[in-house]
Amino acid sequence: MHDVFPNLKDFSWQRGYGAFTVSQSNVEKVQDYIARQKEHHRKKSFRDEFKEFLEMNGIEYDERYL
Repeated sequence: MHDVFPNLKDFSWQRGYGAFTVSQSNVEKVQDYIARQKEHHRKKSFRDEFKEFLEMNGIEYDERYL
């Protein structure tokens, strides 16, 4: 990254990540969620929602990376 974009010397990747796919039939719902995300997370934190999603789908995770 730094070799290709030397002006981004302060850039660094986070330690953990999550990647998810969305079926075409749910694209509109996901777009709506993203558009209202700031308002939504006033009621439930991203961390809590992400943990809930992982647990609902049987995905193992390490608390250190949440």
